Amino acid sequence: MTGRVLTIGETMLLLTGQGVGAVSDLEAVTVDTGGAESNVAIGLARAGVPVTWVGRVGTDPAGDRVLDDVAREGVDVIAVRDAERSTGIMMKERLDDGRTRVTYHRRGSAASAFTPEDVPASVVETAALVHVTGITLALSDSAADTVTAVLDRAEQSGVPVSFDVNHRPKLIDAETARARYRDVVRRSDIVFAGDDEARLVLGRDEPGDDEDDADVLAHALAAMARGRAVVKLGSRGAVASIDGVLFRRSATPVRVVDPVGAGDAFVAGWLAAALAGAAPTLALDRAADAGALACTVPSDWHRPDPAGLSGTDSPERVDHAERVDHAVHDRVDR
Repeated sequence: MTGRVLTIGETMLLLTGQGVGAVSDLEAVTVDTGGAESNVAIGLARAGVPVTWVGRVGTDPAGDRVLDDVAREGVDVIAVRDAERSTGIMMKERLDDGRTRVTYHRRGSAASAFTPEDVPASVVETAALVHVTGITLALSDSAADTVTAVLDRAEQSGVPVSFDVNHRPKLIDAETARARYRDVVRRSDIVFAGDDEARLVLGRDEPGDDEDDADVLAHALAAMARGRAVVKLGSRGAVASIDGVLFRRSATPVRVVDPVGAGDAFVAGWLAAALAGAAPTLALDRAADAGALACTVPSDWHRPDPAGLSGTDSPERVDHAERVDHAVHDRVDR
């Protein structure tokens, strides 16, 4: 499959505390940007896949920074500038107990006012793939309606859909989320979810044994979708159910600096490989390495320092267990 990928969602100004501890105890923050859909778009662009991101930001300096950052990475940007609403902001902290905590200031943001009219004529109909996430479904009713309208247009034009559940419990309650996610899963050609997100969608509250549970979740999610699903397991790797066949991949071990954005990089790695016609085993390899690579930098999407890599496209692999920070990789409070 060739052609342009389309994704839509909110990208925010990102403030990251410099050092370990709550921002209230630190002296400085780093200014950056981040958003699941634009993170995926940037990953695809770096892999040579043409990609368009549709966003909505305020007419403020934060919005300027968002649009500049995404466009600078080779993504075609289509954005509404809202003079009445502000660009969303998120804050990221590395806490003393090893957790990464993300706090959002996005209620009433420009992106929460997404409408179907914000997605121009023909951009859906001419896409090779449409990628959406559960975050946009959680922003507001109008944002959820926008996703539905985009999927309607994709279905009418025969454009395949990719969906990353990307559940944000701080934005939406579980019951509302489950209903919205299921509607999109059923219309998706490929679904990505963490194991906890898969259980939410499927209505399975109690986890089982790690390996067996992941296999069951992947098959069940694929059955609800159009035959393809990938369950992301963090430091335990990933499981994919592709047209009834199960594929497993262990995590690529790295020294974790910041796990936020790893899931988006994983999705971009899989989609870039799949769009190029790669087999599921290779797509999982590319996805796992991309996700691991993203964990080695203190940012959602910035490139790692070449000095820290064993090659230009692969993460520094760690052979000794004591140098691998698996716990942090799986401990993000959203």
